[in-house]
Amino acid sequence: MSSEPARITVERLHPEDVKDRQIHVDLDGQRIGNLSFGRSASREVAPGVHRLKANNTLFWKNIEVDLQPGEHARFQVANLPGRGTLSLLGFLGVGPLFLEFKRLDGPSASTA
Repeated sequence: MSSEPARITVERLHPEDVKDRQIHVDLDGQRIGNLSFGRSASREVAPGVHRLKANNTLFWKNIEVDLQPGEHARFQVANLPGRGTLSLLGFLGVGPLFLEFKRLDGPSASTA
């Protein structure tokens, strides 16, 4: 008897995202997307524990999630400005962008 699959969706739609620099998203060691602002990636997975990783080449975040059959877990990633980021972006063309990676629905996921 097989279980109903689960689904993971990672989206980049945060209104305060600086819309610069791609965010690379891996699921269980496999790349599922290089997200620019406004984009998302979604995959069907077997129920159970999965590890999501996101990075913007400056910062890395990991989330472990345990999915039940038929569950659809939604996550949000964003490059958010730190203090002085926008000034540095305007002046030098670069600045520190802090990576936010969180679950939007369901039970809290643990971050590592």
